[in-house]
Amino acid sequence: MTEQINSSLLPVTILTGFLGAGKTTLINYLLENNRNEKTIIIENEYGPVNIDSNLLNVSTDIQIVEITNGCICCTIQGELTEALHQLHAKRIAGELQFDRIIIETTGLADPAPIIQTFFIDELIRETIQLDAIVTLVDAKHILTHLDEHRVALSQIGFADRIILTKTDCVDEEQKNHVINRLHHINHKAMIIEAVNGQLPKSAWLDIHAFDLSDELTINRGLFVIDTSPKHQSGFKLIPLKKSHSLKNDEICSYLFEAKQLNLKKIGSFMEQLVEQYGNDMLRYKGVLAIKGNAQRLIVQGVHKVVGFDYGSPWQNEQEKVSKLIVISRPLPFDELNQAFLKTMEI
Repeated sequence: MTEQINSSLLPVTILTGFLGAGKTTLINYLLENNRNEKTIIIENEYGPVNIDSNLLNVSTDIQIVEITNGCICCTIQGELTEALHQLHAKRIAGELQFDRIIIETTGLADPAPIIQTFFIDELIRETIQLDAIVTLVDAKHILTHLDEHRVALSQIGFADRIILTKTDCVDEEQKNHVINRLHHINHKAMIIEAVNGQLPKSAWLDIHAFDLSDELTINRGLFVIDTSPKHQSGFKLIPLKKSHSLKNDEICSYLFEAKQLNLKKIGSFMEQLVEQYGNDMLRYKGVLAIKGNAQRLIVQGVHKVVGFDYGSPWQNEQEKVSKLIVISRPLPFDELNQAFLKTMEI
């Protein structure tokens, strides 16, 4: 995880989301509108027959690897790893040609063990680059899912990008409440609205979320497709309207902020934080200002797998603000924040 993305590595996107969120619809739209690209879809459902494979529109450029012996997250150290090894061997031998892999998880899968595969297995680390975790959220049913199913929280907490579906089935009040709750759980992930899965691939593929990059943004609302010429990105931001009746979910976002830090002390802080709370920390990323160093220090991690690297230089002294976002199960934030602030001391 300490390496920057390598163009020779095969990009992999993990596509997750609770049952009925619209993963197959999104994939169908991608395949229909990008027929010149070769994509491997690894998908999984319960039972001996993979229902989704009957729904996918498969062309000769698309290979589907079905994993049907139980939930993908339950067989992660065996079947998925073996499937990735076989795909690599076929690609090297010239038996298969493909440009990317999309892993579509079952709606009941926790992404954690799937993500860890990309850092544990040596061959996978050397040949594949995890691009992002993309989570689909059903605006009509997600509030119930969050209250009743812990895995729905985990899927949102791990997300680098959240795609909000079925917004046409809810009124503005519920839609805003859903966006606020998603933001409370994970305020690092960009939230994008999709109608019938109709999103350009740039909205959720090749976003390099696992790069040790200088970018650290806090999402401030909902992005919707905008075809007007002034929005070159194709999206416009609808600012977040605060909701005052949010639940205290088991997973939420924490923001640590300070000025320039002592390198030795912030290193010790991160080591203790990861050692003590790493199992509860789903995702975390920091862009830190270090005293005596002109470059940004980038830190990014999943649970106890963490990487550090130096990024671009700060442009001026006023810019030098250290920020660390942690998406986690409950942490003693006040206590930890005091310890974080003490890393400014010489």
